[in-house]
Amino acid sequence: MSSFEVIGGNQLKGSIEPQGAKNEALQIISAVLLTDQLVTITNIPDILDVNLLIELLEDIGVKTNRVSRDTCTFQADNINVDFLASEAFRKKGGRLRGSVMLAGPMLARFKRAYIPKPGGDKIGRRRLDTHIIGFEKLGAKFEYDEEHSCFRLSSPQLKGCFMCLDEPSVTGTANILMAAVLAQDTTTIYNAACEPYIQQLCKMLTRMGARISGISSNLLVVEGVEKLSGTEHRMLPDMIEIGSFIGLAAMTQSEITIKNAGVEHLGVIPEKFQQLGIQLAIQGDDIYIPAQDSYQVQTFMDGGILTIYDHPWPGFTPDLLSIVIVVATQAIGSVLVHQKMFESRLFFVDKLIDMGAQIILCDPHRATVIGLGRKQSLRGITMSSPDIRAGQALLIAALSAEGKSTIQNIEQIDRGYQRIDERLRALGANIKRVP
Repeated sequence: MSSFEVIGGNQLKGSIEPQGAKNEALQIISAVLLTDQLVTITNIPDILDVNLLIELLEDIGVKTNRVSRDTCTFQADNINVDFLASEAFRKKGGRLRGSVMLAGPMLARFKRAYIPKPGGDKIGRRRLDTHIIGFEKLGAKFEYDEEHSCFRLSSPQLKGCFMCLDEPSVTGTANILMAAVLAQDTTTIYNAACEPYIQQLCKMLTRMGARISGISSNLLVVEGVEKLSGTEHRMLPDMIEIGSFIGLAAMTQSEITIKNAGVEHLGVIPEKFQQLGIQLAIQGDDIYIPAQDSYQVQTFMDGGILTIYDHPWPGFTPDLLSIVIVVATQAIGSVLVHQKMFESRLFFVDKLIDMGAQIILCDPHRATVIGLGRKQSLRGITMSSPDIRAGQALLIAALSAEGKSTIQNIEQIDRGYQRIDERLRALGANIKRVP
């Protein structure tokens, strides 16, 4: 397994462009199964999770052509449905939580689907109940297939209905939506997620011939159609990477411009970093972060300590709370971070404490960060990346720390950030990949 060796303390400078959105990619690429016609997707992030999903599609018969690093064509006109019940699919699909996104399109078009035990980040319970309950309401039968050691879904014909999701799950909404577009009659999905990535999926499906209203709201109405056609789709910039670069600039006192950031789709992300005292300017579709000697955390109007918590869109994304924690370690002031969704996502803070950060882990969901105001720099240590987002946060901490840091298990970072070491070196970072 590879590691990053990082010598911290360098001020960075220059421009960087975010990759395509990982969380959008897993949905959009799965949607190519809904048609037998050609689909072209651009701005695809070149990362492990996405490349593994493309491999899975190839394994089940999808014709793919990687035109360039970020562009691929797909044609699902000769699918081997039985491969999804194979041990090979279970092994490969089990490494990628995003493989569950194949279930909705497969069930809609081929009337059956298989779900292996999901893999992905070890950040706490990530249940699939919302997906399964939604499929069952559309008329699918759900059972455990003992012969193939996986879950099996089947239905002679999905039928539209009204459903109120038990939680506004992004992947659950996307999966149910992809199943509903080919179902009979009308499906109404209330308490649906409305993240930009869901909006993007809705727009893509509409271009393919689906009938969807309520896009960008939490009430989606889908009129089923018999068939979908091919299309072209371009993915949004990755909002998580954009937030990471804002935090990186602040922590390393660097002047960085984030190019083509898709500012209109970022919601409250810029505002939350401004609450931490970070200066930034929107210049067209770019974000400019000047070099800052210090940044001071805002308080609430009554003087209370700032609390930053995750919330369904248009609230703050949970994927950036790891970055917020790291950035807060060198701020002037204190921050309470409340991670509501996953009970293990804050467990990387012990590594920051070893680096010299002042953090009180209140419980599995809350941490109080007491900013050092740069009076004491973080110090380099050897650590391991527990998941994608914590790994990127630890990398930012290492780039700001004194001395050498070694980050192990960087395959976790590679799952979500493409060639991050090369791109950071272009800004002046002292980072190298060690096999």
